[in-house]
Amino acid sequence: MKSATSWASSDGVRRSMQSNKGRDTKPELRLRRAAHALGLRYRVSIRPIPEVRRTADLVFTKARIAVFLDGCFWHGCPEHHTVARTNAEYWAEKVRRNRQRDRETDQVLEQAGWIVVRFWEHEDPASSARRLVEIVKETRDLK
Repeated sequence: MKSATSWASSDGVRRSMQSNKGRDTKPELRLRRAAHALGLRYRVSIRPIPEVRRTADLVFTKARIAVFLDGCFWHGCPEHHTVARTNAEYWAEKVRRNRQRDRETDQVLEQAGWIVVRFWEHEDPASSARRLVEIVKETRDLK
């Protein structure tokens, strides 16, 4: 039964959505393992700019690289995003706001001198990690 004040279409949906993790998801762990295996060292789940309430999944503090691993549903992946069957308007607006916040986050970090890297959760972690190695090397070469 749906609560009068809940956004969820049912109590089961609400419990399911509340159990979604904010960090240490399977795609995140796969990317972190692949990056670590290639010799990369990074901080996990921190704010690149402490005053700005945006948390990156991986942060290379010295190189000033912030990495975000975006979920296909939550961030509207052009290949894999599916339209919710229940409460469709709510979820469409939620994804729209997430994408807008992603663009704002990219702008704020880039204006502060950070390199922003975004991967989709469906991307191969090994190739994403190899791309990170290249980006970190390029950044070091510029200094």
